[in-house]
Amino acid sequence: MKVCGFSFVRNGVKFDYPFVEAIQSVLPLCDKFIVAVGNSDDNTLEVVKNMNKEKIEILQTVWDESLRTGGRVFADETNKAFRAIPEEYDWAFYIQGDEVLHEKYIPVVREEMKRWLPHEEVEGLLFNYLHFFGSYDYVGLKHSWYRREIRIIRNRKDIFSYRDAQGFRKLPNNKLRVKLIDAWIYHYGYVREPQAMRDKRLSSAQLYGSTTPANEPEIFRYEAFKEPLKRFDGTHPAVMQERIRRKNWDFQPDLTIKYASLKDKFKRLVAKVTGWIPFEYRNYRLLR
Repeated sequence: MKVCGFSFVRNGVKFDYPFVEAIQSVLPLCDKFIVAVGNSDDNTLEVVKNMNKEKIEILQTVWDESLRTGGRVFADETNKAFRAIPEEYDWAFYIQGDEVLHEKYIPVVREEMKRWLPHEEVEGLLFNYLHFFGSYDYVGLKHSWYRREIRIIRNRKDIFSYRDAQGFRKLPNNKLRVKLIDAWIYHYGYVREPQAMRDKRLSSAQLYGSTTPANEPEIFRYEAFKEPLKRFDGTHPAVMQERIRRKNWDFQPDLTIKYASLKDKFKRLVAKVTGWIPFEYRNYRLLR
């Protein structure tokens, strides 16, 4: 079994992405890793060049910023990296620049890839998600946070990154058949230095074809977002420990907020009783 990881990044340093930690977290599972490094305004390219030179291959790219509808440029960059994976690899492990795999899941992921490799009907592996918000101490509870997503796919070129690179589909536009595995991706997209968070939001608005976010403050404050949160009582991946130690802002959330909306309350109550989440978006076909 041969595995190739892939990802994309641009301005990762400027916008405080934990892209180095993201790549490092999955390298033990990969024989090779391809990073599409976009035309950056910072030293992101140099940082990637100084990483594991035996495994990591850099694909320098120029982002097509005309692909603004729905963040399509992110899928375009993902596809560039995926298409560069040689045919000899069986599985392709995708990780985004703000996602990290905890090392405790490495044995599980490896075994699941071996287990399902002979089963051609399994086109991908589905991961659970934890979404951190404001601080490394809190995770989001509202149901608009995606609960699961595909991060391992077969190295077949009829598979492509979908919409804004959240998931994958296969030609012509069909959902992948996947198996859910007992492993979690830690998403740190909303845990970064506040000024970098503000700059990233402004940049993302442009790449999604939107105007500047309404009432975007000069000083970004996580407390301004009334998010239902809970305290995280687990451990963070080892590769994240130094970044967490350097955290230089304070965040004191209001833990009395239980729901983001009446719709969110309804979803959570139904899920608690039945185990089913109403209207949940699923960009995959889950195989039982």
